[in-house]
Amino acid sequence: MEQLIRFEMLVGTEGIELLRKARVAVFGLGGVGGYAAEALARSGVGNLDLIDNDRIALSNLNRQIFALHSTLGMTKVEAAAARLRDIDPTIKLRTYQTFYLPETGASFDFREYDYVVDCIDTVTAKLDLVMQCQAAGTPILSALGTGNKLDPAQLELADIYETDVCPLARIMRKELRRRGVKGLRVLYSKEPPLTPLFTPPAEAAPTEGPEAYGNQRRAIPGSSPFVPPAAGLLIASDVVRYLLNHKKRD
Repeated sequence: MEQLIRFEMLVGTEGIELLRKARVAVFGLGGVGGYAAEALARSGVGNLDLIDNDRIALSNLNRQIFALHSTLGMTKVEAAAARLRDIDPTIKLRTYQTFYLPETGASFDFREYDYVVDCIDTVTAKLDLVMQCQAAGTPILSALGTGNKLDPAQLELADIYETDVCPLARIMRKELRRRGVKGLRVLYSKEPPLTPLFTPPAEAAPTEGPEAYGNQRRAIPGSSPFVPPAAGLLIASDVVRYLLNHKKRD
């Protein structure tokens, strides 16, 4: 494909062919997941599953790539699919307008994915995704907390048991040990979380999405235009390198 020629110069024709055949699932299309999904599409990944139940709101405009004034009110999967098809009309997309929860796990066959990208917020759902992928033998990369951060230079890719600073990483380490999980590829930040200067008014609180689920309710974090997008691009880069290196061995 001519539109991939500049990338083909770096990864070769065989690399592009491998990416065109790959299927990747992106769970969560917010600030991190949206940029990851678009970068995967621009890299030539030919098959993407997009999973999210949220709608685009004004508060998404500062950091989410699918958030525009023209897409306000659209579901994120709808806006994402339209934009990705505009980038690559040949891409094969499957969209799921749902929040991933343990109860919905049976809706997905994790064995058919070459890679799973976890960009969802709730610990329970993240842990279930990890366990589903482990049972299926499918590689997964989990994005940890990017809220209340300003410095994208402090983002790192690492194994979960090599992380520090990040509060979400601490919880995930504990829960994964309990489940006997030996390792998990994660994207996290070594930057200590900042304390927001104010709390948004009640009408800005989420009425749907992970933050609105009972015991999972938490304070709304601040979020910058720099850290979530940088995290998404780092994740996509790591996934593409994995697909190129491991598929060539297969």
